[in-house]
Amino acid sequence: MTRWGGGVIALFLLAGLSFSAAAEAPGIPALTLVTDEDGGQKYTVTIQILALMTALTFLPAALMMMTSFTRIIIAFSILRQALGLQQTPSNQILIGLALFLTIFIMTPVFEEANRTAIQPYLDETLAPTEALEKASIPFRNFMLAQTREDDLNLFVRISGKEYQTLEDVSFWVLMPAFVTSELKTAFQIGFILFIPFLIIDMVVASVLMAMGMMMLSPMIISLPFKIMLFVLVDGWALIIGTLAASFGI
Repeated sequence: MTRWGGGVIALFLLAGLSFSAAAEAPGIPALTLVTDEDGGQKYTVTIQILALMTALTFLPAALMMMTSFTRIIIAFSILRQALGLQQTPSNQILIGLALFLTIFIMTPVFEEANRTAIQPYLDETLAPTEALEKASIPFRNFMLAQTREDDLNLFVRISGKEYQTLEDVSFWVLMPAFVTSELKTAFQIGFILFIPFLIIDMVVASVLMAMGMMMLSPMIISLPFKIMLFVLVDGWALIIGTLAASFGI
């Protein structure tokens, strides 16, 4: 994580230097380093703000790659296809529901990151690089708990490096392993969701064929039955509860 944090800070500094070189206001210093008594270094507020604004562009990717959002949105999308509904619920509703459910599931992780990194950084008791490293620990533990061992071993083998313990695994190796594991879990949940609705489609298609109504689409007849079944079993509560329980909540 130390190399990762240093690489991010270096990228931010390069962006800051390029931005300052193109700026028309010569009075703003491009880069100022302040050395503490213990040997640590701090950057100017201008560079810190620039780094923060640059980091905000990575928030959508971080939301999908480091949280439960991927599993939830894929399960909801497969559920909509299993019901036979193309645009209902709409993408905005599914994304909003997945986002709020992600916040609910990730609340302990967010609170831990806030307690150990964000608040000490705001109180000026932690340097930016130290705060970044401490903030990544809760997310790292969450991803490790949800990542399959086979997926992690795959990316460790691809990276060509050896790690003695899980804590030594690089963040860049853990992240794709976590996403791959989430995709696999989401499709497994989607397969289970498809089965009852597939049975209804098969029963309706068999009845229509027996009645000689082969020109009538089974989807038109089975759709109301699938919606009724989903409502009668309180499907949304079951799906949301199952997704939350799959993360150990």
